[in-house]
Order: sequence, then C-alpha cells, then structure tokens
Amino acid sequence: MYKLVLILCLFVTIFSKAQEFSLPKLNYSFTSLEPVIDSVTMRVHYTKHHQGYVTNLNNALKSQPQKSLDSILMSVSKYPTAVRNNAGGHFNHTLFWECLTPGGRELKGDLLQEITKTYGSLDSLQKLMTTQGTTLFGSGWVWLIVNKENKLQVITSINQDNPIMDLAPIQGAPILGIDVWEHAYYLKYQNKRADYLKNIWKIINWEFVSAKYLDQTKKWKK
Repeated sequence: MYKLVLILCLFVTIFSKAQEFSLPKLNYSFTSLEPVIDSVTMRVHYTKHHQGYVTNLNNALKSQPQKSLDSILMSVSKYPTAVRNNAGGHFNHTLFWECLTPGGRELKGDLLQEITKTYGSLDSLQKLMTTQGTTLFGSGWVWLIVNKENKLQVITSINQDNPIMDLAPIQGAPILGIDVWEHAYYLKYQNKRADYLKNIWKIINWEFVSAKYLDQTKKWKK
C-alpha cells in the first residue's frame, strides 16, 4: 500500500508539472529583429516580462482546475484579477512573437485581398493600426481581428486584455497583435512610440498572420 501511495504521489507531481504553462520557444535569436527591435529589449522583454507573466499565472492557478489558456481567457471574468492579467500577458506575448520574423514576410493571397477590400490597401491598414496604437492612452495592444461577422476589424485593448476575453468590449479572434507597452520599445525608441509602430511593419510575419486568418474564417463558417 505504501508503494502504491508513493507511485500515486509521483504521478500527481509529474502530471501537475506537465500541466503548467511555460515560456514558448522563439523562432529567432534576440539579435535577429535588429535594427527594428534591439537585442537588449528582446532579451528583457522575453526573459523577464513574458517569463514573469508565465510564472505569475502558474502561481495564480495553483488551486484551480487545469484548463487550456484559451478556455481561461474565454471565461476570465470568473477568475481573480491576477489570472486575467497574467493569462492575457502570456497569450498576448506568445502571439506577438509569432507575428514577428527577421526581415518580415510578404503579404499575399486571401488576406491581402480581404485587407484591400476592407481598408483599400495594406498601407492604409498599417497607417490605421499605427495611429490607433500611437493614440492609445497608457499601456496596451493594437489588434487586427476576425470578428464574429467574419470581417476584419482593428481594435485596441488596455493592459494585457485581449479580444478573446469574455469581458472584452469587442470580441473576436486576433490574427495580429502589436505590443504598445513601454517595455516593448522604450530602450531603443524612448517616448517615440509612433516610430516603433512605423518600423515594426518591416518584421511582420505575414505568412503566419495569413494562416491565422484562413484558419479562423474557416472556423466561423462552420
């Protein structure tokens, strides 16, 4: 019986650790996004800020049943503020890293057609998101989402909120998220958030964003 209890305790320990959220692996090095994002900012942003959200989220969920990150966000109003802030921080940053790539990627295909149809051109979309991100008061995010009408929409959110959350004023599936917290740009750009937002378009991974768009529009059609 004693051996059985030990085995069960070991199983529970391994299972609980396996369920913890962890920092995602980057697809590029800290220096790869230069000169748009400098290596010091990348290192601090990833290893300190994002890691902090992951650590704090795991701590905040110790007494909670394990659920997926999406499930938590879609019912985040039922959780304490610490879960809302850190689950949002983990999700937002994970998407942000994937939306970036050294040298950027060309936008083409269905998403380019939809952006042209909705906004007139990619340049017009970029200007809109840059303006909204620049004028957002305080810390937050600017998003390109697929809303529940299966249309593209540009929105912003404060702090680490996002459009997946059940308490979001405008809900939808984010396909592109840009961080406008000061820790994302201040070491290089100081108070010039607009310059950071203008330059970041040089490293957007439109292949990833396009794949997210196609996947989400298929889901909404079901």
